[in-house]
Amino acid sequence: MSLSRPQQSLIPGPAGQIQLTVNDPPGEALGVVMISHPQPLLGGSPRHIVPHSTARRLSAAGWIAVRPSFRGVDGSEGTYADGVGEAEDALAVAAHLRARHPGMPLALVGFSFGAHVYARLACRLEEAAPADAVVLMGLPVGLVPGGRHYEAMPIPRRTLLLHGQDDTMAPLPSLLDWGRGAHHPVVVFPGTDHFFKGCLERALDLVAAHLRATLAAPGG
Repeated sequence: MSLSRPQQSLIPGPAGQIQLTVNDPPGEALGVVMISHPQPLLGGSPRHIVPHSTARRLSAAGWIAVRPSFRGVDGSEGTYADGVGEAEDALAVAAHLRARHPGMPLALVGFSFGAHVYARLACRLEEAAPADAVVLMGLPVGLVPGGRHYEAMPIPRRTLLLHGQDDTMAPLPSLLDWGRGAHHPVVVFPGTDHFFKGCLERALDLVAAHLRATLAAPGG
C-alpha cells in the first residue's frame, strides 16, 4: 500500500504558531488521530521513531495522523512549559481538527512526555467533548530520572496504557503505584524499554486495534 508523503502546516496557538505534520490515509478517512512526541528537552520531535512509526501505521489503517510539534520544536513557537502550556496548545490543535473534520472521531495517542501532555488534554476534553479513544505509551508519573516531575492525572477509565517492563525513563513501578487506587489496567511488554525496542510493531497492533474498536462501538 502506497502512503502519501506527510504534509506540514502551521496553525495559531496560545504561544504562537504550532507546526503540524499530517499523514493522510490512502483512501477515505475513518477519523483523526493526534500523535505526540517525546521530551523536547531531550531532543524529542515528531521524527522520533515511535511517533513516526505510529503515524505511518495509523494512516495506513485509515486515520488522518497528525503530529503536532511541541513549543520550540521545528516550526512551533514558544518555549518549553512543563507540559502545562503544551496541553493548552494540544487543546487548540484538537479544536482545529474538529472544526476541519466535523463529525469524525478524534483519537489521542501520546508517547513519553507527550503521553503526559495528552493525559492532561484527555482530562480537559472530558469536560465537554471527550476524545473517542485515548492511548498513552510510556506514561511518566511522579519523579523520573533527570529530576523532572510529572503530575499524575485522573485519566479516563477507557484509556489504554502501554508500558515497557524495563522502562528506565518512566519507571513502571511509579505507574503501577498510581494505577493501584483506580485499578487501571496496564499492558506491560516484558523485556523491553521506554521505546518498546523489539516489540514496537506489536505495541502498535494494540494501538490500531483499540482505535478500530472505537469505530465499532455504538456511536463510533
